[in-house]
Amino acid sequence: MTASTRPWELTAAEASALIDVGVLSPVELVESCLARIDEVDPQVQAWALVDRTGAMEAAHRCQREIAQGPRKGPLHGIPIGVKDIFYTAGMPTEAGSRVMAGFVPDYDATSVARLKEAGAVVLGKTHTTEFALFDPAPTRNPWNLEHTPGGSSSGSGAAVAAGMCPVALGSQTAGSVLRPAAYNGVVGLKGRHGRVSAYGVVPLAWSLDHVGVLARSVEDAASVLQVMAGFDARDPYSLNEPVPDYAAALQGELRPPRLGLVREHFFDKADREMQRHTNEMVQRFREAGATVQEVALPPSFSVISDTLGPIITTECAAFHQERYTKQKTLYGPRIGSTIERGLGVTGTAYATAVQQRQLQRAEMAPLASGFDALVTPGATTEAPAGLTTTGDPAMQTPWTVLGFPSISLPSGLSQNGLPLAVQLAAAPQHEARLLATARWCEGVLRFDRRPPLAKAT
Repeated sequence: MTASTRPWELTAAEASALIDVGVLSPVELVESCLARIDEVDPQVQAWALVDRTGAMEAAHRCQREIAQGPRKGPLHGIPIGVKDIFYTAGMPTEAGSRVMAGFVPDYDATSVARLKEAGAVVLGKTHTTEFALFDPAPTRNPWNLEHTPGGSSSGSGAAVAAGMCPVALGSQTAGSVLRPAAYNGVVGLKGRHGRVSAYGVVPLAWSLDHVGVLARSVEDAASVLQVMAGFDARDPYSLNEPVPDYAAALQGELRPPRLGLVREHFFDKADREMQRHTNEMVQRFREAGATVQEVALPPSFSVISDTLGPIITTECAAFHQERYTKQKTLYGPRIGSTIERGLGVTGTAYATAVQQRQLQRAEMAPLASGFDALVTPGATTEAPAGLTTTGDPAMQTPWTVLGFPSISLPSGLSQNGLPLAVQLAAAPQHEARLLATARWCEGVLRFDRRPPLAKAT
């Protein structure tokens, strides 16, 4: 850390290295992040709740533990943000909704509990769209306050981009981790479905919900995923199999990857600037040594967005039905209409969608296995203007439906000065390979810009 560097500017890995050698303390790091929140969150509105007292108590506890040694790992003493659909013991979890106003759980979500056990310091709860769907949160994009930060992990994406925390938790049921990552110029990562337990996370659709990470580097995202990942018998979708060693996958000299460029479906939904930018980034990968081959998708992929609708609406309605019947007027318009649609989906339509998803997975897995990663645009456009929409999840939806691991990498700025991104996805069993590929691509892209936090006009 140079004399001019402030602790809040550090990645989690950079801060961790300084804590290791005694140059930085957890207390100094948390104090710096809290000061940054005071400075910029009145503009950005990323936080639903900042737990100053709890965060400082945890930071002092970490500092004492580290002084006695050894550190628990690379996240010991590192501050994090937690999306406000994750249960946090003794701290409100309101899911961005009047329906859950004032609810305080008495236990942590499994992901939060594992991060606390690893020594992470919870700064507070970041804003989410209502019940992680489409009714917007108050959060603004730190690159331009008149543009959406995306959703549903709106606050997490904006908080990390604006330097209020180095990493934050998000969730993705369609595009809700990787899209806000793309719009805010940060890394967004989700593992394969079931890699991280969703126990204690307010569900949107059980068979689609993924716990994810927003961070400033691939290394940071991998470190958080490593801690959270693993079997949890309380989550029926949890994977009961060994977790890859993600840190080991990122070590040493990384070889140029074999990439599959997917134009079909994705380029059709991207605007011209995003198409052009993706082509330019792929050319940079080629020039750096990557092998790139265009990929033809199987026929079932063409209806993958149709697969999402019956599943997400039916499962959303199943979770909310009893509460919705009693408290209908407290629900926002978009979550309400989704529940209504879900209540009208027939069992035949739901079963057909589930079967279609199995076919799509069966056809895509061997195709994806032939590459280290598949490359697509990171979003359909730059972050849209206005705060009434959270953007289009079309780029992320296929990998969510399939349950494939995927990652968004910031890769440049649009003509309007807003972030652009590329997206990588891989076959379910190749998470570690995906992260190694993402780290290599990150080194080629070298995106190091930070938002200007322009004032609203």
